[in-house]
Amino acid sequence: MPAKPPAKPPAAPPPAPPATARRRLMTVAAATLVAAAAAPATLAYAFPSATVSPTAVAPGGRVALNVAGCGMQVARVTSTAFGETRLTPGNQTAASLIGSATVYDNASTGTHRVVFECGGPGGERVTLSLQVSSGAARGGTGGSIGSMSPGQIAAGSALTAGALGAGVWVMRRRAAAS
Repeated sequence: MPAKPPAKPPAAPPPAPPATARRRLMTVAAATLVAAAAAPATLAYAFPSATVSPTAVAPGGRVALNVAGCGMQVARVTSTAFGETRLTPGNQTAASLIGSATVYDNASTGTHRVVFECGGPGGERVTLSLQVSSGAARGGTGGSIGSMSPGQIAAGSALTAGALGAGVWVMRRRAAAS
C-alpha cells in the first residue's frame, strides 16, 4: 500500500487590510457617492419643453415664447404667424430661454405651427400650435358684462344693495345693544 503524503495544514485566511487602507477605500467610496449625487440633473438627457402664451391671439397681438431643457444659450422659433424669433436666457444662470413675437397684422385666421429649435436650424425641435382668431380682443370690461341683459344687471345691483343694507342694519343693532 502506497504511503499517503502528509495533509497540508488548512490555508490561513488572507490578512485583513490595514486600517489605513480600509479607511482610504471607504473615503473613496463615500466621495464617489457624494459626487454622483451632486451631479447636475442636466447631464441626463432631457427633451426640451416649450410654451406659447397666450395660445390664441388676434392679428397684431404679442405672444410670449419659452423653451426649457435645450442645454444651449440660444434657440430659434419660427411660425407662419410671426416669422422667425431668437430666444435667449433671461440671465446667465437661466434654465429656460425666453422671447416674444408679434403676430403679423395680416396673419390668416386658424391654427399655425410654432417650431422651437434648440441652438438654431438642425437642433432638437418642439412643435406647438398657435390659434390666430379674427378681430381684436375686447377692451374695456374685457367682455365681463357684454353678454348680460339689462334685467340681469338690475337683479345683480338689487342683490348688492340688499346685502349692503342688511350689513348696515346688523352693525346698528350691535351698536345699540352695547
